[in-house]
Amino acid sequence: MIVVTGATGGLGGATVEHLLKRVPADQIGVSVRDTAKAQHFADRGVRVRQGSYEEPVALRDSFAGAEQVLLVSGNDPAADMVGLHRDAIEAAVAAGARRILYTSQQGAVPDNPYRPSGIHIATEAILGDSGADWTALRNGAYGPLDQVLGPWQRTGVIAQPEDGPVPYTDRADIAEATAVLLAGDRSFDGPVTLTAPTAVTFDDFARIASDLTGRTVKRIVLDDERWIADRVTTGVPEQMARFMLTWYQAARAGYFAEADPLLAELLGREPRSAADRLAAHIAA
Repeated sequence: MIVVTGATGGLGGATVEHLLKRVPADQIGVSVRDTAKAQHFADRGVRVRQGSYEEPVALRDSFAGAEQVLLVSGNDPAADMVGLHRDAIEAAVAAGARRILYTSQQGAVPDNPYRPSGIHIATEAILGDSGADWTALRNGAYGPLDQVLGPWQRTGVIAQPEDGPVPYTDRADIAEATAVLLAGDRSFDGPVTLTAPTAVTFDDFARIASDLTGRTVKRIVLDDERWIADRVTTGVPEQMARFMLTWYQAARAGYFAEADPLLAELLGREPRSAADRLAAHIAA
């Protein structure tokens, strides 16, 4: 039995879809907040049980019989995510899981200014002390490119704070590789990094976008404080804007600069590049 948490979310749901291509449905379970939203999996023979990180008792039941558990990390900046991850890990261990896979983050190392890094570092430490075999999937940034680049198609400008090279990664590729690990005979102990093949900057994106559209797309570096002020003007709370800024600070300091070949190895093909994803975005 392989149990996937967060299966009604983007990454967890896509991982289950790939698992269904590799193992019988009755060997897959999902642990979700709202079982009604996972009915499409139940209809295909997947075991669906209610469980959330805030409910350790229910979580233990949803993990029952699991040989492997995929813990999709939480992303609520207001919650005690380390404590919630600890409860989930303890529930998986209590259920007898042989291996726990956890969705961490590329560059989850001390001193990384991107604030979620501390959550992932602490969670990986808890996994190391759990007594179970574990793998931390340090995934490359896979957010939608329109969120990363801003409204460049309308303005002709990528106007963001100073950045650095990042191997922007396709979430679908991450989900497929995660299913490969869960369903296959190969396992990794400790952290592994899954990224697109090449790290790019916003300057690179501007050149790629110019080539793809046939019009000049410019890159403008905004001062950090001006960028925050612009976000606040659009209705983003200042505290959230400053939280978001730490990602740019980490990128410019090189914490996300290194691309890793493992994702391509697991997929048996080249992952989608930033240029591939931008072309698809433009076409859509």
